[in-house]
Amino acid sequence: MKEKNKLADKSKNKPKETDLYQPVKSFLEGQGYEVKAEIGAVDAVAVRGDEPPVLIELKLSFTLALLHQGVARQAISDDVYLVIPRGSGKAFQTAMKGHLSLCRRLGLGLITVRLKDELVEVHCDPAPYQPRKSKVRQRRLLKEFARRVGDPNQGGQTRVGLITAYRQDAMLCAKFLEAEGPSKGAIVAKATGVDRATRLMADDHYGWFERVEKGIYAITPKGIEGVKGHDR
Repeated sequence: MKEKNKLADKSKNKPKETDLYQPVKSFLEGQGYEVKAEIGAVDAVAVRGDEPPVLIELKLSFTLALLHQGVARQAISDDVYLVIPRGSGKAFQTAMKGHLSLCRRLGLGLITVRLKDELVEVHCDPAPYQPRKSKVRQRRLLKEFARRVGDPNQGGQTRVGLITAYRQDAMLCAKFLEAEGPSKGAIVAKATGVDRATRLMADDHYGWFERVEKGIYAITPKGIEGVKGHDR
């Protein structure tokens, strides 16, 4: 009997989509809108004077289904908002960055409701998508493309074991040391064509190199394993 009561209490406390409606309704009414729920297929519609209607879609989480609904509603009005409960913690904040980026790209607005006190926050308004290009990131991308030797990776693979231009340079240095033994950084740079060889071996990001004396580096057992099976 007690177990049944616990389950009943748990079900009673579980949030529902309808819990999101009243806070959003009050928020919009405070801005002069008249708000009504379940108009046609739309969760809520807000109207103010002769302005285009504001369409609201409510969900307990940010899902693909919610995005589908939002995009479908854009056939009726440009002013479409998605509403979800506001979470807490770093995971939610991280997820929100992705949600906002996607909503902006699709021209959708995003609202959260903090259910414990019904705080409503508008994170973005519907607007045409105008991406800001990062010239720095583009240059970095093209630089890596130009320095990458061949095409050693498979599209879609995980970051683990990814062959970057930096890793290719490290392999060249490691293979030289494996063949020639401990050597000066300048000699490694000249023989391999890796101009930054000394700095690369000194930084030793992969644990492949060790400095045996000033300016002279050798390959480590980990380095031998790391380059095993790679031609470049």
